[in-house]
Amino acid sequence: MASAASERTEIRITGFGGQGVVLAGHIIGHACAINAGMNATMIQSFGPEARGSACSSTLAVSKSEVLYPYIGRPDILVAMSSEGYEKYRDELKDDGTLIYEQDLVQPRVKKGQRSSCVPSTRIAESLGRAIVQNIVMVGFFGAVTGLVPREALSEAVLHSVPPGTEKLNLSAFDRGFEYFEEAVRQSVLEVHRPPLEGVPA
Repeated sequence: MASAASERTEIRITGFGGQGVVLAGHIIGHACAINAGMNATMIQSFGPEARGSACSSTLAVSKSEVLYPYIGRPDILVAMSSEGYEKYRDELKDDGTLIYEQDLVQPRVKKGQRSSCVPSTRIAESLGRAIVQNIVMVGFFGAVTGLVPREALSEAVLHSVPPGTEKLNLSAFDRGFEYFEEAVRQSVLEVHRPPLEGVPA
């Protein structure tokens, strides 16, 4: 996380096209800037093919005005695909936080970095729609980082998803958030856990 002195947190979210990387970044930025009274900017980038290749979105979040929207070395790297992780892993600060999709990414975490994983795709599949795995990840991100209040994030989810999908997406968000909370209760934060009840192995 960013130091209190800088009051600026830099985030990169990466995955492959079709995983909802940009929407995840939009939700987090909206939660920070609209619902939590901070300032945020977002930049998105894609590989040569929109679907299937590595893509990312970056956010700069600050309590004060964001004067420079680009990031250097992120405080937080959210990796939803192996290709995205490999492309951006060396950017993460030496004391940064890695959040990753448990079944798709095999990280090599440096000493001093923190990491937390979630089977976001399997959780989404257990809800009947794999496409909401990015919302599971947003919930998990919120719980891991504490960057923005849970209510602010959930409101941003409801504001950002297509009409008629609010209940499904809010369920996905809650499952991601609660997965982390359960891991903390069991003191196995950085250990791959058995699947949650109802989540296929």
